[in-house]
Amino acid sequence: MSIKKYKPTSPGIRFKTGFAFDEITTDEPLKSLVSGLRKKGGRNNNGRITSRHRGGGSKRLFRVIDFKRDKIDVPATVTEIEYDPNRSARLARITYADGFKSYILWPIGLKVGDSVLAGDKVDIRPGNCLPLKNIPLGTMVHNVELKIGKGAQMVRSAGGYGQLMAKEKGYVQIKLPSGEVRMILDRCRATIGQLGNLDHENISIGKAGRSRLMGRRPKVRGVVMNPVDHPHGGGEGRTSGGRHPVTPWGVPTKGYKTRKRTKSSDKFIVKRRK
Repeated sequence: MSIKKYKPTSPGIRFKTGFAFDEITTDEPLKSLVSGLRKKGGRNNNGRITSRHRGGGSKRLFRVIDFKRDKIDVPATVTEIEYDPNRSARLARITYADGFKSYILWPIGLKVGDSVLAGDKVDIRPGNCLPLKNIPLGTMVHNVELKIGKGAQMVRSAGGYGQLMAKEKGYVQIKLPSGEVRMILDRCRATIGQLGNLDHENISIGKAGRSRLMGRRPKVRGVVMNPVDHPHGGGEGRTSGGRHPVTPWGVPTKGYKTRKRTKSSDKFIVKRRK
């Protein structure tokens, strides 16, 4: 998980940094565990752009990851550590005792040849999956379920971990990476350990072309547009907008709450991230 620097042969590459991929053990994914991935370009199912500045990017294959870990009490062995272009975390390829293969997210401390297990009462070791009620307080976890049996929905990015804070009345309080403390049913499952690839946040993109490979297109400031294109546009000479910051559709962008209603899950938030 080390970062490498490049020889400054051009202005674009001078500040660029990348991964050394020390932990990766294979270059090719398992063919039976990948599928095609169609680009959406920020468009929804109606074809309308709902997320601007998306498009292009490198062609990728989607890795099918086992977030449910529903093969209970069947031991598995880690056979490979792999790169995944669709997420910041790394993947561990595991092979179960019955020959079944799958991908899981790779936590720190899990090596090729190690054994992992999912069950109700398993050892508290990185990669093992069990219900929250059977995990000791203070333990670092990832791949946390929100609904019983649905599969992991939280704490899935590089370097992420949640920490068990308390247990009461069928719920477990978990401190999430954002700082939010949330109550989750104690029968929901989680995986032990902190996710790997800690240096992901320290990478310097270095040049615009690298962002284009990620599918990120250029953003243009509103103040340099014409009035027909943006509320901040126009004016004689350079201006700073002349009003409080708004979106291209006139909605305030700083401090203005756009949440439509109170969510039913708000009652499970013990402490907000702010």
